[in-house]
Amino acid sequence: MTQTGNESRRQYSKEFKVDAVELMMRSNKSIKETAVSLGIRPDLLRRWKKEYSASKAAPFPGSGHLKDPEEERFRKMERELRIVTEEREILKNIQGILSLSII
Repeated sequence: MTQTGNESRRQYSKEFKVDAVELMMRSNKSIKETAVSLGIRPDLLRRWKKEYSASKAAPFPGSGHLKDPEEERFRKMERELRIVTEEREILKNIQGILSLSII
């Protein structure tokens, strides 16, 4: 089936991916057999296995999540700093406007 612009890609939860890879590794079935039984493409299961093997501590970090907790924390702090900086600039502008209206 070909996807058009209106269709969205199917997304799988981290738990589903981990369970699928572990099922495939525990069973005597091939990647293709396991994938077919789960209703997914074999190349997808193969990629999940590679990702799982590369980082068993934190596989499938998901969209927007980094594998390194320190990097994730740093990014969060950068976002918060950007928001606070923008809020400060807005307050400065308001203060300037209010001081002009008093004169």
